[in-house]
Amino acid sequence: MTLELQEASILEDLLFVFMGYEGQYIRFREDYNPHLESARLDGPQFRILPGLDPSLRDLSTTMLKMATHYGAVEAFVEVQSREEFGAVNHALCAAIRKLLRDYLVLVAQLEHQFQTSPSFTLHILHLHTLPTCHMMYQLYSLAREMLRRNSMLEDDMDSVDDYDDVENILESLREGGDIVGASGVPGVKICKGGSVLGLLTHRLASMAGDPAARSLLSMLLREASRPYMAMLNEWLHHGMIRDPHSEFLVKEQKSIRRERLEEDYTDEYWEKRYTVRDGDVPPQLEAVKEKVLLAGKYLNVVRECGGVDVSKQVADVPKSFDDIRFLDNVNSAYAHANESLLNLLLTTHALPARLRSLKHYFFLDRSDFFSYFLELGATELQKPAKKVNVGKLQSLLDLALRQPGSIAASDPFKEDVKVQMNEVGLTKWLMRVVSVSGIDEGVTTFEESHKAPAAASAVDQIIGFNALELDYSVPFPLSLVISRKTVLRYQLLFRYLLSLRHLETLLGQAWQDHTTQYTWKQRSRFPQIEMWKRRAWTLRARMLVFVQQLMYFCTSEVVEPNWNGLMRRLGEVRTVDELMQDHVDFLDTCLKECMLTNSKLLKIHAKLMMTCTMFASYTSSLSKALVGADPSLAGPSARRGSLDDVKLDPARLDKLSDNLAKYEENFSRHLKILLDALNYYAATETVVLLGLCARLSTASNEKDEGSGLVMAG
Repeated sequence: MTLELQEASILEDLLFVFMGYEGQYIRFREDYNPHLESARLDGPQFRILPGLDPSLRDLSTTMLKMATHYGAVEAFVEVQSREEFGAVNHALCAAIRKLLRDYLVLVAQLEHQFQTSPSFTLHILHLHTLPTCHMMYQLYSLAREMLRRNSMLEDDMDSVDDYDDVENILESLREGGDIVGASGVPGVKICKGGSVLGLLTHRLASMAGDPAARSLLSMLLREASRPYMAMLNEWLHHGMIRDPHSEFLVKEQKSIRRERLEEDYTDEYWEKRYTVRDGDVPPQLEAVKEKVLLAGKYLNVVRECGGVDVSKQVADVPKSFDDIRFLDNVNSAYAHANESLLNLLLTTHALPARLRSLKHYFFLDRSDFFSYFLELGATELQKPAKKVNVGKLQSLLDLALRQPGSIAASDPFKEDVKVQMNEVGLTKWLMRVVSVSGIDEGVTTFEESHKAPAAASAVDQIIGFNALELDYSVPFPLSLVISRKTVLRYQLLFRYLLSLRHLETLLGQAWQDHTTQYTWKQRSRFPQIEMWKRRAWTLRARMLVFVQQLMYFCTSEVVEPNWNGLMRRLGEVRTVDELMQDHVDFLDTCLKECMLTNSKLLKIHAKLMMTCTMFASYTSSLSKALVGADPSLAGPSARRGSLDDVKLDPARLDKLSDNLAKYEENFSRHLKILLDALNYYAATETVVLLGLCARLSTASNEKDEGSGLVMAG
């Protein structure tokens, strides 16, 4: 052929090849199979039959790259438009499809010129296709990167050899995907949603010196972000997620329902129902992802309480990332949602009043009603925990709460207070929690102890007084702030304060016995007996001082100041999460300053409490032993005979002295260990314990009997 005929033939072939077909002289390479998806995604490879003029061949080979890129991009659009790739990919493909349509229009126009203009040459064709060739290269390069992330290129598939990647498979299932990914490889994560927008953003940033590429990528990013922005606006302004393909930055776990809040000891509803997909956050939202998450979470709660009209269309909001109002939209939505939920909690549902109610019941604040309840239920509470009639106790509590004149009688929330038995002893439970390394991690233990009380009771065998705890039911949305996790902390503090109150009552009864029973108040003619009585009274007084000072410290120097601080912060709180954190911090501080989170202090404290309880409980036994040593103390009738006939039993007196010495030594030794430990922890961790050291030093002074007796009185 002549040079002119060669050019005309190759021009005609190129116009066919540009549309993805073979020409007469330009054919597919032998190794290209158009029936294979992977081959189509790589793009068709062409070869020019031998004999073409070298100058024409060079120019044609350059333009053939555009045909390869077009074929690859067309196959990419076909694959990426599938259902599982999500709305962002679908929008991106729609934008690319428009560009491909414009490309085909250009090819049609070039064909028209070829057929009508004698001056149309291969060089002119090359000049006309240069901008489009550059655009096709950018699209092809973008497609390759996305396919690589989806592991859909042959070279990537060869490198994926761990088909048993359980973590990837589980993640894929959690994300709503299939066990087999888009590439047919198990557990391969699909590049969709925020990942696609991030890819486009990073490519756009890297093209600073290429105006044409920047213009193209800006348009693709704008179009691809529209469905994402629709989801974002729905979440920000309605608190709802419409994300069938799991591509939004906020992930919803629908299995965690609000109805389970009553059994949620880990704040699972608030912490895990809505979470951020950290790997799939678009760069535009990276700085405000927490605000986005919280805005929707807050609004979701308000919506569930009927405070958001979800039927109202979200109007006049940015529909793409390049809108200048984009960040203002996020910030204003967050501010509105936060204000709405704070108002709902603090005003509509009266959170401060609820917290005051909790304080009355769990911290025994102005608890005349509770003292009455303990008197009414004393018989029942002295039984082993397993045999306590909880229904009867609940009736007695309801009776005490309705007693006219008490603080609880006017409380509108008194119906929410319930009695229950926890058959695991407080110290044992706290030691288990502390050994796990914290309250939050130990909640599982708490659930287990409630689910299997029989097993626990076989070990503990505690009485009703030590097993008694209150429960408090809270309606939604207050249950987000007063969650099961926080009620648990209230229960721990309540049981501790109740144990102190009960021990104070036992020691008070022992004091009554010592002042009213004939055995104790009648003066013996044997000085040894009177000396022994004095030692017993002094020990009882020291124990009473110890318990009273401990109770005063916990209520007046720990709970009350921290409570006032919490109430003050309620008036200053700026966000709902701050409010929730302040509440948990208040309870954790109280637990720490009441020595309930330190294993060493817990052990020492438990031994002291056990010593005091045993001493107070065995007053009647001591009375019998006292009569055995000096029979004249049995009663007035025993003294009518000659006092000379009454003999002191030295053996019994020695035994009494030995027993009392054990109590004295046990109490004094453990109190000294406690004071040393408190001094150490006051210097290194909790300075407030210094005040307790000063108070308990009174009980540690064995010689200062007068002050102890006065304080006990």
